[in-house]
Amino acid sequence: MALGAAWVLAAAGAAGGDVRVRVENPPATGRVVALLFDRPDAFGDLRDPLRTAEVPAGGAAAFEDLPAGRYAVLAFHDQNANGTLDRNFLGIPREPLGFSNGYWAKGEPAFSQAALDVGAEDRAAADVELREIFGRRGLIGVGAGVLAQSNPYRGADGFRLQAIPAITYVGKRVQILGPVAQVGILDGERVRLAATARYRLGAYEEDDSAVLAGMGDRQDSLFAGLALQGSLPAGLRASAGYEHDVLDRVGGGTARFGLRRGFPFGRLSVSPGVALNWISAELAGHEFGVEGDEAGADRPVYRPGDAVNVELGLGMSAEWAGTWRLIVNGGVEFLANELRESPLVAEGWVLRGFAAVNASF
Repeated sequence: MALGAAWVLAAAGAAGGDVRVRVENPPATGRVVALLFDRPDAFGDLRDPLRTAEVPAGGAAAFEDLPAGRYAVLAFHDQNANGTLDRNFLGIPREPLGFSNGYWAKGEPAFSQAALDVGAEDRAAADVELREIFGRRGLIGVGAGVLAQSNPYRGADGFRLQAIPAITYVGKRVQILGPVAQVGILDGERVRLAATARYRLGAYEEDDSAVLAGMGDRQDSLFAGLALQGSLPAGLRASAGYEHDVLDRVGGGTARFGLRRGFPFGRLSVSPGVALNWISAELAGHEFGVEGDEAGADRPVYRPGDAVNVELGLGMSAEWAGTWRLIVNGGVEFLANELRESPLVAEGWVLRGFAAVNASF
């Protein structure tokens, strides 16, 4: 009994670690809220904090009695006093914020850069400077990139490659990332609506393969439309939208429903995803069909209808040296039966990707 009582008293007297949060530039008005994270994936998405505390004006907040471990802090100026970190249509915070360790992210925040190691009785300091993410001009990046697309046609080898300037811009309502642009229309806490535009490489050139001789080159074009984007539990992000060939070089359009989730690994963020891609009969015929005046002995007339392809994708983003970022987005699209049965097609899948090195300022 004496030993048991001594163990209880010792346990009761043992103190956990503390994280003290101090805002270096507190706002003149409004409240400041501090969020404590202990999981890298939740920190990367800025969701599901371990604890929340209000920072008094000109003072400090404390997260006390924490088990030994690694923690990261985000503090934000709750300008409208709704208790929530408000975001734009891309999920990027619109209110001034800051991270522990004086860390400032150029993209998805990395837990490892803001993390504090807290022992059982440590008193860790998290001094935070609040900053506007977008500032007056938004986030601008300049670099070089390349678009790549595999050739699924009979007798064709290799990839179609096209170098492009990797211009990126992220503002409160506009995002440009290489061949894709988005403009926010409506912002909701869980669902957002955006106008989208996407540069689409032409499917092939007739000199890619003997079977394509006389078919003519398929031109690049610009597709634009609308997309709904939503945040789901456990960090899942959903999107659904339709884009049409606005230059009328291809005809038709494509609809997409996709799911993805991000996973952080230090300064590297990896986002696997899956999508269903519907393509109209006009687009399917343009890329995989054969018209009467194009038919030949080994190339009969073929007019596919609309089709649904399954796509598995992977996005990666890595930051280094403060301003530089490597961006890679790619996927494999498995062609529907109507497309694989085309007399032009040898492979049942198409690889597409975009890679860029970019410096932001």
